[in-house]
Amino acid sequence: MGLLSEKHSTYEEFEKLREKTDEILEYIDGLIYMSPSPSIKHQEISSYLHGELYNALKGKECSVFAAPTDVLFDNPYDNARKKVVPDLFVTCNPDNFTENEYVGPPEFIIEILSPSSRSHDMITKLNLYMNNGVNEYWIVDPMKNHIMVYTKDDNNEVQFDLVNGDNRAVSRTIADFGINPADLFK
Repeated sequence: MGLLSEKHSTYEEFEKLREKTDEILEYIDGLIYMSPSPSIKHQEISSYLHGELYNALKGKECSVFAAPTDVLFDNPYDNARKKVVPDLFVTCNPDNFTENEYVGPPEFIIEILSPSSRSHDMITKLNLYMNNGVNEYWIVDPMKNHIMVYTKDDNNEVQFDLVNGDNRAVSRTIADFGINPADLFK
């Protein structure tokens, strides 16, 4: 994920730019980020996780969505809009969809790291998600073969777990969803 420009832009300028391109763009704190095309390994991992989430959610009120689906964080308290394109997200609030985006924090988000997105996903998006109502955020790292799991506890404190090898990452938000990193990264 590369910074398109170091110049700060308004949300309206961001939306005008998006209308002129098919590139995947994100807008966080006045900065515009552009995402390169994902690698084949990234897409394989995304497909696997999407299938597992889909199966875990069958018959439930929640749904899984894959990139490129926009998520708009529209916080009235800081009067700032932020728009991101998570690799995967789960929502149980279908009324939050407009024709082109999801508005509000999804319950669960997964990002798959690539060399160009490491710091963006591990710092910028982690802070954005945990400070704006996302209950659970997984960062899947195919370079180190582990999953970083961030969740909120009953006191709204962020908890962290690093899952690798034959251990199992189990969602606290999505019942019946868990991943063994050894299966994911084989």
